[in-house]
Amino acid sequence: MKVIDRYREDETIELCRGELLCPDGHRSSVERRVLVEHVMEVVVNTVPTLRMVCTPNHLVDLVIGRLFTEGIIGGINDIEEIYLCDQGTRASLLLSNHRADFSRNGIETVPSCCTGNRVYNQYFTSDDRPAKVKPVLWEAEWVFAAARAFADDSPLHKATTGTHSCYLVLDGSVVICCEDLGRHNAFDKVIGAALREGIDLRKALVFSSGRLPVDMVMKAIRAGIPILSTKAVPTDETIRLAREFDLTLICQARPDGAVVYNDPCRSVRT
Repeated sequence: MKVIDRYREDETIELCRGELLCPDGHRSSVERRVLVEHVMEVVVNTVPTLRMVCTPNHLVDLVIGRLFTEGIIGGINDIEEIYLCDQGTRASLLLSNHRADFSRNGIETVPSCCTGNRVYNQYFTSDDRPAKVKPVLWEAEWVFAAARAFADDSPLHKATTGTHSCYLVLDGSVVICCEDLGRHNAFDKVIGAALREGIDLRKALVFSSGRLPVDMVMKAIRAGIPILSTKAVPTDETIRLAREFDLTLICQARPDGAVVYNDPCRSVRT
């Protein structure tokens, strides 16, 4: 895969003025750090395909991770070239074996907490059933290492309290951390970074700060991640999917405890 990255990351935080309102009606001037909201268009094989609303960092990782977790590519070897422009507003990819499909008219919203996200064609639609995840033996400490890292806070969240964060854990060590205004984006950034670093996702635990609806769990399943954890909660449907696809699912994970909703190996070692 050839990467041409012209983008030099902009500031992810902006200082904005406001007024602090007190219960007695008194107001005073304040300044607060807020996240920068960035929009990036993604072109695949010369066809406009996707618009992503995100935090303006790790953009190459975000694009690669999104294509992988949505089942568009099977790995970075499916990408011949990725180009990111100077402003970070346009990413262009050449894939080895995909063509755009304009058989459906209009613009569809991507399932995401970032409401400005859009897809323009059927690149991101597939009826293919993903393979089951291959479970791995795991240790409780892996989960609690991620929970402690989250409790210690991540840089952008500490400054703005406005991000989701995602951690990739190998053998109990946090090796990648990414943040974004959307939990889907943070997840995809971590996966994209792992692919570029040659990390075997089949041995990884991924920890998210956000709740896990169906689309988040399907991302993990498509990526072959065996263990998915969050400090937040699942839904009944995500628990069902985890059990159907042999995904280890651990939620409400904090330094003092966690809830295991699915453990195919039943082999937690404490």
